[in-house]
Amino acid sequence: MDKLQLWQRYQDWLYYNQKLNLYVDVSRMNFDEGFYTSMKAKFAHAFDSVEKLEQGAIANPDENRMVGHYWFRNTDIAPNQEIKQEINETLTQLTEFTKKIHKGVITTPQGEKFTDLLSIGIGGSALGPQFVSQALAPLTPKLKIHFIDNTDPEGIDKVLGKLKDKLKTTLVLVISKSGGTPETRNGMLEAKNAYQEEGLDFSRYAVAITMMDDSSKLYKVVKDENWLSCFPMFDWVGGRTSELSTVGLLPAALEGIDIDRMLAGAKEMDIATREKNIKNNPAALLALSWYYAGNGKGEKDMVMLPYKDSLLLFSRYLQQLVMESLGKEKDLDGNTVYQGLAVYGNKGSTDQHAYVQQLREGVANFFVTFIEVLKDRKTKSIELQENITGGDYLSGLLQGTRQALYDKNRYSVTVTVDEVSPYTIGALIALYERAVSIYAYLININAYHQPGVEAGKKAAASILDLQLKVLNLLKNSNQPLCVNDIATKIDELDEIEAIYKILRHLSANDRNVILEGDLHLPSKLQFSYSG
Repeated sequence: MDKLQLWQRYQDWLYYNQKLNLYVDVSRMNFDEGFYTSMKAKFAHAFDSVEKLEQGAIANPDENRMVGHYWFRNTDIAPNQEIKQEINETLTQLTEFTKKIHKGVITTPQGEKFTDLLSIGIGGSALGPQFVSQALAPLTPKLKIHFIDNTDPEGIDKVLGKLKDKLKTTLVLVISKSGGTPETRNGMLEAKNAYQEEGLDFSRYAVAITMMDDSSKLYKVVKDENWLSCFPMFDWVGGRTSELSTVGLLPAALEGIDIDRMLAGAKEMDIATREKNIKNNPAALLALSWYYAGNGKGEKDMVMLPYKDSLLLFSRYLQQLVMESLGKEKDLDGNTVYQGLAVYGNKGSTDQHAYVQQLREGVANFFVTFIEVLKDRKTKSIELQENITGGDYLSGLLQGTRQALYDKNRYSVTVTVDEVSPYTIGALIALYERAVSIYAYLININAYHQPGVEAGKKAAASILDLQLKVLNLLKNSNQPLCVNDIATKIDELDEIEAIYKILRHLSANDRNVILEGDLHLPSKLQFSYSG
């Protein structure tokens, strides 16, 4: 197409929402009217299915769970009065607690105001709050937030080391639905130990977000130790769609971010994405583009390029939302399909100097989503040369990259917002939540369960069980043993490689395991216990 034809196609396919001041441009995806027409029946089914979800249909049969993250931003659509009341009470509790922290009504045991917030969680309990903090936290937040989002001891040391002089004024937020997630539990225990080493009563600093019933191990700890406060996590909110529930709203509110505006933006986007005309539904246009790009099979990756520093973590947030939701072996009929949509990205224009070279001239296994922000900054920009500002350069680089990719038949979507604000961030989160839900029904998979994640957790637990067996054997052996002897004696010969790696790790960390021999010959190494 020449540029005049592209201009007409841009106008034909452009979506604009005045209330959200948001544009979605799919004109550079190159599908034709025939493809669009062929998808209408699939979309009709998807729209009906998503509507039933919002009304309270069971989305996760193996766990008998509903999916209701959208009820948080509009309690009037909750499926029953009980859920509506639970949400309203939770939002009131959250607001009142935040005000008391900010005003110094709730203080440290020494009577000081809290200055910092240590958030401990993983997956959706970390990625959403991190993204929102990066995007929206003020220069001088009410509480400065820090994250423990892994079980890496050195990483935990760095976070706690930076906080050491401020621990006595740092509130700790532990986020875990069941309390059984090892990474979060480990982070909590590491933090508790750090407080105790400073002579501080951890329970007077600790707040939890968890299921408030007997299903949660964390809730039992909260009650037994009499923590400062506890907020509910609901079984109808999944981790990857939890940012606009208690999980994300509490840390954002404590930082001083306007969560009411976030919820308002999400609510308005929910209204926009209920539209059953594909061209008038921004989430449907995204799902249509994903389907076209990957043949409905995820054959191409989605490269996220937000042209704004504050949106740096958007691609990381979307990795979980999209990939955990869509990466499935089985479809809803039990067929093996191996579905998914890989997501990666960084930011513009940083990527002009990183992987855009490959995007334009390398393997064409992707499509791009540009995130454009119209307003450059809150104040007027200086001119870096006559009539040209830094923001003009950024805009020019976005447009130039989009065109350069299209010239090489590399397709793209552009989502444009006027500014990065609580309202637009709430809207973007809701936009992609709905796009994932619609697309999942287009490809006939369940977006709301994650058997692969559970399988990984079980495999990790089995390794730790194996470690205990190995240590018990070594402690009671009066002579060094090779790895084959150890595996045979504990009847785990199939796990010989895992046993070797367990022993190597223990030896490297001064855990009383002595390793002797030639490291090039693992099977010849001798292991003993020195405790």
